[in-house]
Amino acid sequence: MSANFCLKCGTGLEFRDIDGTMRKACPRCDFIFWGDYSVGVGALVIKDEKFLLVKRAHNPGKGYWTNPGGYIEQLESIEDTIIREVEEESGIKAKVKGIVAIRDLPRNIHNLYVAFSMEYMDGIPRPDGVESDEAGFYSLEEIELMNVAPFTRWLIQVAYHGESKGLMKDKDPVVSLNDSILFKV
Repeated sequence: MSANFCLKCGTGLEFRDIDGTMRKACPRCDFIFWGDYSVGVGALVIKDEKFLLVKRAHNPGKGYWTNPGGYIEQLESIEDTIIREVEEESGIKAKVKGIVAIRDLPRNIHNLYVAFSMEYMDGIPRPDGVESDEAGFYSLEEIELMNVAPFTRWLIQVAYHGESKGLMKDKDPVVSLNDSILFKV
């Protein structure tokens, strides 16, 4: 997908050289179409040495077991997104501990995926019946016998065998950046 008209004023876009790259830009105002992007999030919730997984109810990935997750809404923080997605897809309340992995997937709509380690807070796993057909906590041994998506298998290994706690939320940054949520090593 690509923009053909200015998202600010509606004028037809034309190609212009912006910092050495030909990009669609508005000849009337300052709008530049930088490209199509999406930001996805995923949760690695562990309870009693078992990982929370959901079975996907629709494509892409219908029938695969995955970690719960989804996409960020325009005005929603990344932290609020992952908390919401975990509860929607599995009925589990969890809080963010840190970021354990990032996937960069360049394609027509360039996707960035941020995987969070999360602390189980409350709830019994239940599928939402829309995005997930089943939900539960599973041991590494059980996961080996399940139809788990390859990317989820990789994330589980990263979370389980990680050499550090990952990027942690900076609760008291040295320099305050308004409206920014910061993570650091």
